[in-house]
Amino acid sequence: MPKRGKAGSDAGRIALLHALAHIELNAIDLACDLIARFTDDNPPRAFFDDWVTVAEEEALHFSLLSDRLESLGSFYGALPAHDGLWEAAEQTRHDLLARLAVVPLVLEARGLDVTPAMTENLRSAGDEDSATILARIYEDEIGHVAAGERWFRWRCELDGLNPVETYHRLVREHFRGRLKAPFNHEARTAAGFHPGYYEPLSDR
Repeated sequence: MPKRGKAGSDAGRIALLHALAHIELNAIDLACDLIARFTDDNPPRAFFDDWVTVAEEEALHFSLLSDRLESLGSFYGALPAHDGLWEAAEQTRHDLLARLAVVPLVLEARGLDVTPAMTENLRSAGDEDSATILARIYEDEIGHVAAGERWFRWRCELDGLNPVETYHRLVREHFRGRLKAPFNHEARTAAGFHPGYYEPLSDR
């Protein structure tokens, strides 16, 4: 992947928004995949309701970003994009706990850490419209991480597993490297995701 320019330039903003749109498009499919793939785990109705809501919100995020790209003279698909999210999906396709540990509780939780700074960079560059979109995404993503933690803990309790110990094991098995600090403790805690899960896996 080519390195993105700074958010202060038009090209840098377009590249950032394109990368985020790609993430949101993948997130729609990942939420739907959770619904369809893991029915053998016999989750309750509330599980499906949660992930349908997540998919709907990810679709809204993609639409907002796609429309913003077009207003800036670009479009989704104009730039290359990585396949990291689908790599994570493929590696965890066999195990609901592994999927929840890596996708909402590593990758989406990382979004809570980095989005506030991206939002401020866009505001500093005078792009209030894009900053407003990122602020909306940030608020919704807290709920997505909360859904991941809630259903991860449900499955662990059903299997008689310690959620924190199981999270550590699965992240070490299915995620490359350490988790990047600093963490947004406020947002993660608002999602019910306490530091005991992720601090021991930190790169600090």
